[in-house]
Amino acid sequence: MFECHVCKNSEASEELVNEIFQINGKPVLVENIPAKVCERCGEVVFSRETTEKIRQMLHGDSKPIKSISVDVFAFN
Repeated sequence: MFECHVCKNSEASEELVNEIFQINGKPVLVENIPAKVCERCGEVVFSRETTEKIRQMLHGDSKPIKSISVDVFAFN
């Protein structure tokens, strides 16, 4: 059973999401991650299995399927 740890809502949808992780100070985008998304506040929750697969992908021998350029802005 789902319970959002942010707003305590119990309604979530299964979605594929994109997430940016910081690995050794470098942003890395992972696309199409299966997740539960809170229908009230939008909080994204990954299962333990998904989290472990992402960890192995980013810290193991996996190679990216493509590289992209990212614009960076500083909020002052």
